[in-house]
Amino acid sequence: MIDWTSLLENILQSLATGLMVGCLYGLMSVGLGMIFGIMRVINFAQGDLMMLGMYAAWYLFTGFGVLAFMGPYAGPVAAAILAGPLLFFVGYFMHQFLVSRVTGMRALDYAGDGHYAQLVLTLGIGLVLQNGGLIVFGSEPISMRTPLSSSAWELGPLIGDSVTIFLNKARGVGAIVSIAVATSLFLFVMRTRLGKALRASADNPLAAIYMGIDVNKAHRIAFGIGTGVTAIAGGLIASYYPFQPYVGLDFVIIMYAGVVLGGLGSITGAFWGGMTIGLVQQMSTLILPNQLQNTAIFAVFLLVIFLLPQGLFGRNVERV
Repeated sequence: MIDWTSLLENILQSLATGLMVGCLYGLMSVGLGMIFGIMRVINFAQGDLMMLGMYAAWYLFTGFGVLAFMGPYAGPVAAAILAGPLLFFVGYFMHQFLVSRVTGMRALDYAGDGHYAQLVLTLGIGLVLQNGGLIVFGSEPISMRTPLSSSAWELGPLIGDSVTIFLNKARGVGAIVSIAVATSLFLFVMRTRLGKALRASADNPLAAIYMGIDVNKAHRIAFGIGTGVTAIAGGLIASYYPFQPYVGLDFVIIMYAGVVLGGLGSITGAFWGGMTIGLVQQMSTLILPNQLQNTAIFAVFLLVIFLLPQGLFGRNVERV
């Protein structure tokens, strides 16, 4: 006989966890979507840049203790947010000295509009970051263990004396910060003068140049912002998820799946694409072992792409 109360509790628990994890996946996908949507750069080093964001947050709070004075609750969140500006500059100069060589107007000199060169370059950057991280940081997994990561909010009982949901505090705070950062980025792109310049550079670079916009600088800023946003997501995940220099490989495919699911070129769609992946990943645990979570993700991914090649939100939003 089926225990419907326990089944309902498991479903609601997986749904709540999926929403929290999905917000974090959505934020990291937004960073990649920012880069692809504005620059059309296929950046396979994005996961490794997120790894740097994780280590930046860890050193700010635990390693060097710069933010330890803020306490175990606010400190990890502040460290994750500050990892964004630090990695913004990494992304900015990485684009200026490396990525810009195979993107923009220079890409016209390459076969396939420069995409082959972009693939080789970003894969190479990723390998350098992984192996350099192994030398500098070591191979031992670390994380920012705080009271938030080891405690949860209790919701319930919702039905009589049964059906109680537990929300991990680290994931819950991370989800709230993710929504706030994604919303701020959306308003920045839509409402500010610089954001409009970035959109103009994405829609028609040549026309943007005629309007006096420095397209190369706009691309550097976009690459830096995309890197910084993904670094913030990494810093938030580091508060409860053990990581090491190769952790980017665990997330880069999720990022690309989220961007494609949401609709290529759409920042808003990238967030909802990441949210969808988080929900599918956690809901799949109801019927599949944990080892097959990614199988469920890509089964849904292939189904969506087969039915909606433009992505879930490709028709509703463009570059927004």
